[in-house]
Amino acid sequence: MSYCINPACPQPKNSPQAKVCQACGSKLLVSNRYRVGKILGKGGFGATFLAIDMQLPGRPPCVIKQLRPSSAEPEIFQMAKALFEREAETLGRIGNHPQIPRLLDYFEESQQFYLVQEYVQGLNLHQEIKQNGPYSEAGAKQFLSELLPIMQYIHSQQVIHRDIKPANLIRRDPDRKLVLIDFGAVKNQVSATGTTNAQTSSQTALTAFAVGTAGFAPPEQLAMRPVYASDLYAVGVTCLYLLTAKSPKDLGCDSTTGEVLWRPHVSVSDHFAKVLQTMLEVSVRHRYKSCAEVLEALDLEPYMDSLAQDCSLNPQPRRI
Repeated sequence: MSYCINPACPQPKNSPQAKVCQACGSKLLVSNRYRVGKILGKGGFGATFLAIDMQLPGRPPCVIKQLRPSSAEPEIFQMAKALFEREAETLGRIGNHPQIPRLLDYFEESQQFYLVQEYVQGLNLHQEIKQNGPYSEAGAKQFLSELLPIMQYIHSQQVIHRDIKPANLIRRDPDRKLVLIDFGAVKNQVSATGTTNAQTSSQTALTAFAVGTAGFAPPEQLAMRPVYASDLYAVGVTCLYLLTAKSPKDLGCDSTTGEVLWRPHVSVSDHFAKVLQTMLEVSVRHRYKSCAEVLEALDLEPYMDSLAQDCSLNPQPRRI
């Protein structure tokens, strides 16, 4: 099937051999190179599609992301375009990591903006939990041992992801390794010390707009002051989802402190509970400041190599 990516098309599905959309007349070969097969998802600022590259041998699959703001307001478009350009710049800079999708192309066509990324085949962790059920404590620790080194790399590049959640973590089919996707919300202008100007406190990056996912984004991020530790909060909430199969809104919240009331839903050791609690602190002052601090608290640093080997040999985390 060929899929038309004209946002106004009333019937985007076409035959595989079609060159123009039968419903709206739009060209079906994007940039005279990419044939779109289906839509993968929509967000507030764009839509993603699965496509094949018709110019490369074997016609490998790829993901095309199209800038598609939900509002026609000029301010919204400029905001979306800034995020889109930031995602492309960031992927181009850090996409040489084996667990981050590579940026393959970035272009404008007919006043539409596109970026093309490496396609990662596999279930995301939201789908994995729906299919297999929640993780055990051992499975959650294994997850942290896999994800935190990726986060260390991103933070070392002065990038804050700002949208860590189960749906943005894919278990890649060929090698069962985690791949972090969707860099559309990144903050990538943080200095080596974590500051953007003299008025910002240590590890703080002011942004022009709040982005992230409700329930996973901590208060300082929603207040447009994300820090590296904001990603660690989101990693902690992701752990809660893996352990409970419940979304943050289903766990409850302390109306006085804003803390997630997760403890009654999770059966873990006191030590691991303390680590999770520190990751989930509402106040940045009391939260872990770096991935290294979390790894040290978990006593995982000496066992990183063996944990990685265990993951490759036994990719499915142990269940309760």
